[in-house]
Amino acid sequence: MKNFLWHGGSAWDAWFSCASNQVAQVLLTLPYSFSQLGMASGVIFQLFYGFMGSWTAYLISVLYIEYRSRKEKENVNFKNHVIQWFEVLDGLLGPYWKAIGLAFNCTFLLFGSVIQLIACASNIYYINDRLDKRTWTYIFGACCATTVFIPSFHNYRIWSFLGLGMTTYTAWYLAIAAIVHGQADGVTHSGPTKLMLYFTGATNILYTFGGHAVTVEIMHAMWKPQKFKYIYLLATLYVFTLTLPSAAAVYWAFGDELLNHSNAFSLLPKSGWRDAAVILMLIHQFITFGFACTPLYFVWEKVIGMHDANSICVRAVARLPVVVPIWFLAIIFPFFGPINSAVGALLVSFTVYIIPAMAHILTYRTSAARQNAAEKPPFFLPSWTAMFVANAFIVGWVLVVGFGLGGWASVTNFVKQVDTFGLFAKCYQCPKPQPPPAAGPQQPLH
Repeated sequence: MKNFLWHGGSAWDAWFSCASNQVAQVLLTLPYSFSQLGMASGVIFQLFYGFMGSWTAYLISVLYIEYRSRKEKENVNFKNHVIQWFEVLDGLLGPYWKAIGLAFNCTFLLFGSVIQLIACASNIYYINDRLDKRTWTYIFGACCATTVFIPSFHNYRIWSFLGLGMTTYTAWYLAIAAIVHGQADGVTHSGPTKLMLYFTGATNILYTFGGHAVTVEIMHAMWKPQKFKYIYLLATLYVFTLTLPSAAAVYWAFGDELLNHSNAFSLLPKSGWRDAAVILMLIHQFITFGFACTPLYFVWEKVIGMHDANSICVRAVARLPVVVPIWFLAIIFPFFGPINSAVGALLVSFTVYIIPAMAHILTYRTSAARQNAAEKPPFFLPSWTAMFVANAFIVGWVLVVGFGLGGWASVTNFVKQVDTFGLFAKCYQCPKPQPPPAAGPQQPLH
């Protein structure tokens, strides 16, 4: 029973991990993105970046298989070693690519973990507002630190299954609750109104479908990683059934009001159904924190020479220094929606889209590499030239629209939040306390 719940490595485990990892707290910010983009653009960008993300996840899987097959020909044993993306880049393209991959991946995972802590504090506040969001961040930072005891992605079987169930409930709660609530009085749907907001919303969706920073670790946890090729696409198709209805329904109900509410929970009326969704999302964010942090734990273990330690407790203690800066950054920058967009533009654009596409082009640039490739082009795009054209389009599009325009918009919006709320904001976007009622005229004493 322990192995059944704890030790997973099937294609289904990988599917649950990919789907669960894609739709965490970002589910709550997509209505905010729709208010910036408008309904039509919101739907189009979700579909566009969803399929683009599935393609680059496929490229990562191909490069992993290529790297592993080359190493196995050299009789390299990975029994006590988890292969990571920067090692794939090192083995295929050299140390400079290793440094680039390590820098972008680790920074993305660091801020991805920060976002989960911010989201935990933001969500629990809607159930219990007796404590401010900063205090809740302290509490959940301590709770999420317990993920140091989860050895690897082999051990996320039950968590991935539960996590996807939780986000499925939350997504359909958002959609149904918004429809039942109906359109708010005087609701307007004026988006898009400003270029800055438009590209901020677009980069948040870029971030939504950018869970690739853990793709190699998920593949390595599989008993047969060759089966991964289309798993991310199948996971994305399921994610569409959660993100599109919920974002569209909440935006339909509240419209432009969402521009000042980056968390969809803040506009829905308090009820037992909403409290259940909040609690389930909190548990899932704990799981997603572990997903984002585990590759960082592996990197840190390799740096200090503890990666092959057999004791879980020893490795857990060694991992604790990774949690501290995450905790601290979540307290400094508690900006829920804006930080998603900034991370999407500055980090996800390279980690998830540009680097995999360029790495694939360079790995197979010679005829010898193509002839001896461990994985041939897919059946739906059987030409190497067509693959290179698709990859070049992704690099150009994401560099200009995602990193360029998206970076300008999201950083501008992020700086605006800092100027408005300040660093170390005690309670970001909390309702202002109502002043006490004015005292009436005093009655004369008799």
